[in-house]
Amino acid sequence: MTDQIPDQQAAEDEFLPRQELLDQIDDAVQAGDAERLNVLLEPMHGADIADIIERLPPAGRRAFLSLYSGEIDGEILSEIDEAIRDEVIEQLPPEVVAEAVREMDSDDVVDLVEDMDEPERQEILAALDATDRAAVQQSLAYPEYSAGRLMQSEVVTAPEHWTVGEAVAFLQTEEWLPEQFYHIVLVDPRRHPLGYVTLGRLLASSHATPLRDITEDSFRTISAFAEEADVAYVFNQYHLISAPVVDRDDRLVGIITIDDAMAVLDEEHEEDILLLAGVGEESSLTDSVMQTARQRVPWLATNILTAVAAASVIGLFESSIAQLVALAVLMPIVASMGGNAGTQTLTVAVRGLATKDLTRDNSVRVIRREVVVGLLNGAIFGLAIGTVTYFWFGNFGLGAVIGLAMIINLTIAALAGILVPLALEKLGADPALASPTFVTTVTDVVGFFAFLGLATVILL
Repeated sequence: MTDQIPDQQAAEDEFLPRQELLDQIDDAVQAGDAERLNVLLEPMHGADIADIIERLPPAGRRAFLSLYSGEIDGEILSEIDEAIRDEVIEQLPPEVVAEAVREMDSDDVVDLVEDMDEPERQEILAALDATDRAAVQQSLAYPEYSAGRLMQSEVVTAPEHWTVGEAVAFLQTEEWLPEQFYHIVLVDPRRHPLGYVTLGRLLASSHATPLRDITEDSFRTISAFAEEADVAYVFNQYHLISAPVVDRDDRLVGIITIDDAMAVLDEEHEEDILLLAGVGEESSLTDSVMQTARQRVPWLATNILTAVAAASVIGLFESSIAQLVALAVLMPIVASMGGNAGTQTLTVAVRGLATKDLTRDNSVRVIRREVVVGLLNGAIFGLAIGTVTYFWFGNFGLGAVIGLAMIINLTIAALAGILVPLALEKLGADPALASPTFVTTVTDVVGFFAFLGLATVILL
């Protein structure tokens, strides 16, 4: 097993720029050698260049852009993290930004300008031709985080009555085709999408074959008003490569491709992880000290309040702790085990809600399973810590008390870990946002109360 770890690390590093190359790039930036920098970056992918820009400190980033600004194109600009993208754009010459924007697909332009202030947005839109500008403005008219914002307006369509030969001739002569596309969407005279044909199926069929005879069974349309999280779910659930987007009248207005859907899925996963940790859904390694502190303060403040609630429970048993000091030694064990057990269940529940695997239909069964798991783990670890306590303090009653408290707290922890996110989902709140705070509070309060309360009743 240990031999596999270096191999796995090497396989991952194979897709990253070599450290030697990164050091050479740093040296070129520090020396102000634009020619050397261009030579080093020329063979690199736009995504890797964007990563290099992101990892640089602000001063290094300014120096890099002053040397390389003329080479920043649409591919690089679209890959730069949103947290520093505005900063990068401000440091680029207007003509470079304009040229980069003209190279981008409409969905990438929307992603670029949607969070900008209106004057900056208009400056970017002014660089587009009238057709592209209208397409971007149409997407911006849809609600934020909707399929309409995610789609690109460049769609390859064909009348439903066309044959393969007519479609191939169209593709060979048309100049406006998107740089990348996967399907030809069949439409009726009212632009209602009726199906789509993959390019592979198109090329493998005879020219006389009607397009309607080789459409894919995976065809699905997506409302422009659908939430982008639901779009990502549909792509992942049905293994889609692209999907037409329709307006309220079922007319074709754009298309969403798998790269954009998977980007949303990745963002959803990242957001859930950040929210579970209470660090803010938009936290980034490129954030400043003040931005990072500001994002974390609310949840730390909330944690203080919940800690006070747990401390108040301990205060109720002050006299018991004074009579049996061993209680003060052991009570953190019960609360800590409950917190860990609750977090385990909570993580599974939040993930299940995000992927729609946890639903109203199976929630009762999942709740029952988690309670049984909590009882079983509580019994196992209750017996273990009870035995340790007996040999540690030589007190059988104390070992029995902590064992019972462990069973109670791990069972309640499992129950809270599943019920809290379900309740928040029912109320329309993000389960990942507040669940950890609630669950930790429950496990601390119940753990201290169960352990100290049992000790007071049985031992004192």
